Amino acid sequence: MSTDFQRAREALGIRLRELRQTAPGGRLTGTRLAEQLGWPHSKVYKLEGGRQTATSEDLRAWAEGVGQPDTLPELTTRLRGFESHIRSWRRQLAAGHRPVQDTWNVAVEQARVIHAWEEAVIPGMLQTADYARHIFLRYAELQGTERDTEDAVRARIRRQDWLYRSGRRFHALVWEAALHAQVCPPSVLAGQLDRLAATIGMDTVALGVIPLAAPLRIPAASGFWVLDERLVIAEDWHSESWLDDADVVATYLRVWRTLARSAVVGADAQELIHRVRRTVRA
Repeated sequence: MSTDFQRAREALGIRLRELRQTAPGGRLTGTRLAEQLGWPHSKVYKLEGGRQTATSEDLRAWAEGVGQPDTLPELTTRLRGFESHIRSWRRQLAAGHRPVQDTWNVAVEQARVIHAWEEAVIPGMLQTADYARHIFLRYAELQGTERDTEDAVRARIRRQDWLYRSGRRFHALVWEAALHAQVCPPSVLAGQLDRLAATIGMDTVALGVIPLAAPLRIPAASGFWVLDERLVIAEDWHSESWLDDADVVATYLRVWRTLARSAVVGADAQELIHRVRRTVRA
């Protein structure tokens, strides 16, 4: 997806160059446009070359600077087109974690079947409030963002209402490493493991755990969620990707199913969770 994102950014850059070169008052050089906008001249060339992501303000200034303000809606649409797929944490978390959780809640509310893979944390839909609180605090510290922790926790826990509605199905797949990860105090982890074990047997939850010693058919990579075989939400340290291309979604589902072949389920998964739980000194 980073390739698709880059191609979209380069296409926007080509369009910006066209507008500069066809300015009604005569062709503008990049240097002249930069002076006119009060920018370093390198910014013009980075935007045109697809090496920098434009902001809405950049596009407005560009459209006006080249004397073609009527092109702003088109440019804004192009920007939204690829930003709707790649959502940087810097921008998303500018107002804290609660807005991000609200956006997730809307997407989950529309889904009936969800496949989730997490290699390092317990899936949010199965987290306790205490566990979620520590996860948000860790990320707020890392990103240096506003600490709206309690609002974010409430929003995440509210999303779990989805699990108690008939006709819904949550296929959760977790690597055993996530059960051991002490991203919270031991007492909180113990409570989280108890909660996780209790979800086995719920009508709407199908939980699989991949033991650390299990042979893997593919490497365990970053977590992702697939909603109704129509949308993938995947995270990395820089951004969150929302991918709706059918071929991409099919690839992620194939990855999920391949990983699932290494998982234990039912009583075996419950026993594995209890075994890890007994090692936690709460």
